Amino acid sequence: MSRSKSQKQPVKIIIDSNALFAPLQLKIDIFAELERVLNRNFEIVLLSPVKRELEMLAQKSSSKRGKDAAFALSLSEKLTYVNISEKKKELTDDAIVRVSKAWNAPVFTNDKKLKKKLRDISVPVIYVREKSRLEIDGLIS
Repeated sequence: MSRSKSQKQPVKIIIDSNALFAPLQLKIDIFAELERVLNRNFEIVLLSPVKRELEMLAQKSSSKRGKDAAFALSLSEKLTYVNISEKKKELTDDAIVRVSKAWNAPVFTNDKKLKKKLRDISVPVIYVREKSRLEIDGLIS
């Protein structure tokens, strides 16, 4: 009985900043792809350190990276923003690892180092495969 109840709850997906660049850089509809690979209700969560990272990049709007970040910020308006308590001098990736472990939530990232950290603690990772589709490494409960 609790199993069917949990399936109605959307799975929270924590998104890394680089995943928000995929639609612009690779022409991938990340929302449609997430629907395809997850095949269930989901909620994409933007953590406060990730948003702050995008805002800092977007301030450099003269560079391509800055323009990409501005686009990513506009995309992030469709996501659920969560302001988390941050530890002193904690890197964005470390905050993602900490929260994903605490929430038992998969992470959408293309960052190789972050993917390895997450897989080392058995957190499922969603990533872009062959520059054309999303794939999941690990089991999402």
